[in-house]
Amino acid sequence: MKIAVYSAHKFERPYLTAANANKHELKFINANLAPDTTVLAEGADCVALFSSDTASSEVLEDLHRMGVRYVALRSAGYNHVDLKAAEALGIKVACVPRYSPHAIAEHTVALMLALNRKLIRANNRVRELNFSLDGLAGFDMNGKTVGIVGLGNIGQVLAKILHGFGCKLLGFDLHQDASLTEKYGMTYVGIDELCAQSDIVSLQVPLNEHTRYLINQERLAMMKDGVMLINTSRGGLVDTKAVIEAMKSGKIGYLGLDVYEEEKGLFFEDHSGEDMLQDDVIARLMTFRNALITSHQAFLTTNALENIADTTIENIDAWQAGRAAENEL
Repeated sequence: MKIAVYSAHKFERPYLTAANANKHELKFINANLAPDTTVLAEGADCVALFSSDTASSEVLEDLHRMGVRYVALRSAGYNHVDLKAAEALGIKVACVPRYSPHAIAEHTVALMLALNRKLIRANNRVRELNFSLDGLAGFDMNGKTVGIVGLGNIGQVLAKILHGFGCKLLGFDLHQDASLTEKYGMTYVGIDELCAQSDIVSLQVPLNEHTRYLINQERLAMMKDGVMLINTSRGGLVDTKAVIEAMKSGKIGYLGLDVYEEEKGLFFEDHSGEDMLQDDVIARLMTFRNALITSHQAFLTTNALENIADTTIENIDAWQAGRAAENEL
């Protein structure tokens, strides 16, 4: 099968090449999939997409006209794909749902600890030969109340880690798992109660029409003064402008983001040669010393990259053999 691999980053190419083992013809494309780049998939049977690609109805129609019948996602999320349009066109879509919940959960905790113990500021001081400790006090994670919004694979791993720290855990999910209460003392509550009672709020839910701006001005107002807010899921879960106001007022005391609602065209790219960052919103976020932003790298472990590549190729192998992919949507 001929595969057009869009948004083919340098860090993932060796893993895809190894997983493929010359079974399929891979065409690596640096550009994101968008209406003006569908032509680059000419002759392909399948496109392999990253989370930054756009598979709208317009794009899918163009691809279908060119003979593309399969979309293999290199991500767990699929909010960037119009699944209804794909179904209507007869295009099969599969994702990678479980590449490594540990990678994202561990990065989430890394953000919590780095913010709490002010590690970036401390490191910068030492590099300037300033060994004073003024202004670097953090807090014990033990005994703190952490609200986990979304208790799927990632949320469950996060609960396990935070239970080890001695945190009191509150959870919000449409489906309650009694085993989390038994193992980690998880208490299920409504989203508003979680926001009101938590010292730390961590978002681990997918982005859809029900979760967009789940954290908005109203819910931010419910939170404790000085709350820590962490988002390693999808940028659209958070109203960023409302977050900026909450940072300015002190309502949010710590902000950790691995995602951003307008990250397309910004994250995964090197803009260091530009004179000015064109996105005023994230530029404002970057002025806060109590904000820590990473460029959608929570998934980026060698284990996860290997699993993503293996599952992507396995999905394509199944289609090649005339079977439904195990992870078909």
